[in-house]
Amino acid sequence: MTLKRLLELGLLAICTTTPSGPVLADVYKFVTPNGQVIYTDQPRHRGYKLVIKTPARDTRPVTISLGSGRKLLPDVQTAMPAAPPMLVSAKLQIQGDKARNLDLRRMQYADLIERAAFRHGLNPALLHAVIHAESAYNPAAMSNKGAIGLMQLMPGTAARYGVRDPYDPEQNVFGGARYLRDLLGMFGSDVRLAVAAYNAGEQNVVKYGYQIPPFDETRNYVSKVLGYLYRYN
Repeated sequence: MTLKRLLELGLLAICTTTPSGPVLADVYKFVTPNGQVIYTDQPRHRGYKLVIKTPARDTRPVTISLGSGRKLLPDVQTAMPAAPPMLVSAKLQIQGDKARNLDLRRMQYADLIERAAFRHGLNPALLHAVIHAESAYNPAAMSNKGAIGLMQLMPGTAARYGVRDPYDPEQNVFGGARYLRDLLGMFGSDVRLAVAAYNAGEQNVVKYGYQIPPFDETRNYVSKVLGYLYRYN
């Protein structure tokens, strides 16, 4: 029987199977003294003759990283389809979802913020900016320093302004708005200094000569709030 016929009948296997798929192998032929023909991919002695040579393949590992900017090997480039837009833009989609959730929370508390701003003579955009920087409109937020709620009131500040439940959005925003109004009055309506005092305490603004205290956290905070204020205005 010919080698071609053996292949057609499936009596001769020229590949082995691994968990990752078929792997091609060389085929050897041996004729016994009684005329029996044996084909194998694992010759046992020198009497076996190579009859099918599997072409050598590049077995170097290939690392594929979406968005890494690295080129793939030529055979991989031609074999792989382009990355689906959904995968390429996954990070942007997550960011978009976060932005939409933030917008929903901002709209949820917009009326409360308007009322608190009107009651205490504040620009609503300033209240929005502080709340955005402090808690991203999360009424359950709590910092590692113990600040609580939408405007992240410290327990002492909450007590000073009669806020019994700082997790209650209405109490929190109205108490925080009163505190912010007092800070603006203390520092001559200078928004920069009032915001710095909201973060670092009014005593630190006074201590450093009515300037923004030289703390990285406070300086970054003031910059962030002013950026949000510009946006909301």
